[in-house]
Amino acid sequence: MTGRHSRIVDRALTRLKLRQLRLLVAVGTHGNIQNAAQELGISQPAATKMIQDLELDFEVRLFSRTNRGVVPTVFGETLIRHGKLIFAQVSNAAQELDDLNEGNSGRVVVGTLLAASTSLIPAAIEILLADRPNVAVKVSEGTNEVLMPGLLSGEIDMVVGRLPSHRHRDKIRQEKLFEDRILAICGTQHPLADRKNIAFAQTKPFGWILPPLETTLRRQADQFFVGQQQYVPPVMIESVSYLTNRSLLQKRNLIGLMPAEVVSEDIAKGNLSQLDWTVPFGQGPIGVSLRANDDLSPAGRAFKAALHAASAAR
Repeated sequence: MTGRHSRIVDRALTRLKLRQLRLLVAVGTHGNIQNAAQELGISQPAATKMIQDLELDFEVRLFSRTNRGVVPTVFGETLIRHGKLIFAQVSNAAQELDDLNEGNSGRVVVGTLLAASTSLIPAAIEILLADRPNVAVKVSEGTNEVLMPGLLSGEIDMVVGRLPSHRHRDKIRQEKLFEDRILAICGTQHPLADRKNIAFAQTKPFGWILPPLETTLRRQADQFFVGQQQYVPPVMIESVSYLTNRSLLQKRNLIGLMPAEVVSEDIAKGNLSQLDWTVPFGQGPIGVSLRANDDLSPAGRAFKAALHAASAAR
C-alpha cells in the first residue's frame, strides 16, 4: 500500500462511524444536507461537520454545492456506493443470525433471469435443500438492469441466467454453467406450428413477443429485423414473464423468442410448439454472476455448488 492509502485506511479503521456513512448516503439521496440531517435527527451544523470530517479523513471532496443543494462528486458517489454495500452486508449478517436463531442453516438471496427460472433454479434448490433442509432461500426474478444493481449493492448474493457481456465487467466475476440457444415458439394452434423448413418471410404476418429494449436478445432481434427489409411486426408485446408469455402463445397466433432451457419442458409436454426455423442469433452462456471482491456465505457457496451440480445433470 502507498503511504496515502495506508494513512486513509488507518483513519477509516480508527475514526469512521456508521452514523457518518448513514449521513453520507442520506445526503446523496436527498441532495440536501438539511433534509438528510432531519432524517438522522441531528442538526444541520452537526451534519455539515460530519461531512467535513469525512472529507478530511479521506482527503477528497465528496460533494459540490449547486443552486439546488449538493451533488456527489465522483469520490462521493464511490463512497456512497461502498456505504450502501456496508449497510447491506450488516443487514445480511443480521438476517443470517436471525435465520440461524430460528433454526435455519443460513440464507441465500438469488436473482434469476428468465433463462434460469423454470428449470435450473428449481433443480438447484432441490439439491440445496437435500443437503441443507433448513436453509432460507429468496428468489427475485427480473432483467439484468433490475438485478445487477442489487448484486453490486449487496442485496442479492448472485444473479443466475444469461451472462452479461458488456456491463459491470470490472465489478463482477462470472462462472459459466452451459451454453443455451434461443428458440422461436408458438402455440400448438398456430398456423405455422406443424410447418416444416419455415422461412422467416412466413412469420411476417404474425405478431411477436419480445424481451425488453434493454436486453441483449432484444437488441439482436431488432438488428435482425432491420436486416429483413426493415421488418416491423404487426403486433409486438414486450414481456419477460414466462407465465404471461405462455398464456398469450396458447391463446393467440403469436411467435415468441425463448431460451431453450426455459421452454423445453412445455415443448416436451405438448403445451407449446417450436417453430421449424433456426433463430440466427441469441446463443450465449448461462451462468452465475457474483461480486468481484466478495465472499459468499456458507449457504451462498452451497447454492452455487448446487447450481453447478444441477447444470451437470441436465
